Amino acid sequence: MAKKKNKSKIETGVKNTPNIESTKTVETVKNIVTPTYTEQAIKEVTMIEKYQEGKNQSIAIRTFFDSDIENMGLENYNMSLFEGVVHEEELTCLEVNGIKRYVTGLNEFAPEIRKLPPVKREAKIKEIRKAVSQLERDLAANIINPEDPEFWNKVKLLRHDNHDFWSKISIRIGNVPVYLDPSTDPYDLIKIYAIEAGGFSIVAKNLATAKGKPDCKFYLDKLEDTVGTRTEVSKLRNRALAALTTMYDSENTKLFYVAKIVDVNNTQYNKSTANDVIYENMDAFIHGDGHDRNQRRSAQLFLDTSRLSMEDLKLKAIIKDASAYSLILNKADGWIYFGSVKMGKTSAACLEWLKNPLNEEHLMSLISQVEYYWNM
Repeated sequence: MAKKKNKSKIETGVKNTPNIESTKTVETVKNIVTPTYTEQAIKEVTMIEKYQEGKNQSIAIRTFFDSDIENMGLENYNMSLFEGVVHEEELTCLEVNGIKRYVTGLNEFAPEIRKLPPVKREAKIKEIRKAVSQLERDLAANIINPEDPEFWNKVKLLRHDNHDFWSKISIRIGNVPVYLDPSTDPYDLIKIYAIEAGGFSIVAKNLATAKGKPDCKFYLDKLEDTVGTRTEVSKLRNRALAALTTMYDSENTKLFYVAKIVDVNNTQYNKSTANDVIYENMDAFIHGDGHDRNQRRSAQLFLDTSRLSMEDLKLKAIIKDASAYSLILNKADGWIYFGSVKMGKTSAACLEWLKNPLNEEHLMSLISQVEYYWNM
């Protein structure tokens, strides 16, 4: 049984504004006392601000939002939470048969470490001992050699059963990024290991994991890792645009077929449609301005379609338009018919049926009828 504490709360700043009644004298106004901050208050605020600003910002916990998923309008402002809302969670503690185990990422005896292949397990154990040795030195003034056979017997603070220590490890996050600098703050190093081990349910270990995690609000942003994930869509879109440009420059017929296949309004294109019109529509489609607003899916669909053979492209375009012009029909028995002839139950089955040499006569007849519309 896993014990998790996850609480969200809204913090609001309430200003006490004096209720000043209108008077005719200037003296009354002069008597209003202007609130002032004490030097200690200013010092405390400054210390907090400097603590975050002085940190290396290459690692941070950030809010995760998906612009394609509606979230009460917050997605339009690159936010996942309303202003003032913070989430706070303590480190996950698992209890099995009365034995408690915190998910720290710094326990070489944890099941996820034991399941690793021998070579990876040995490397991970060395990494864990090095980190624990560093943390013991910084937090408990306890110097331990990571190679010491009695290593865990000499650990004082980061023992696996030190509930007083691990129960106090928590994270508190809102819309503002929380920077983690393990080179200057030992507790930041602890939090990074815990997040990557799954020790906090509200924080995904990276951006890629956050994208596949329902209702995820936060993720660990390591600059080098995140940039690769963040630019995936851009790189995919650029490859699709390169394919579009190539077809526009030298493969106009192929571009015509691709547009027929990927555009839901496929009948708008015929042989007299200007290439610039097709280019403009496909450019918008790749950028997510078509029927599918998801740029990744749109760019991937365009790219995958452009890589098909000319034979498959033409037949797919023929099938799609034949259906739009009611030359082939889906009937109640689940089959797709061309006249009285059964072609298949899916578009893929119809494609294979048309490629069969035994059905060449039907193929030529269907092409002739569809091209009649294309040449109009």
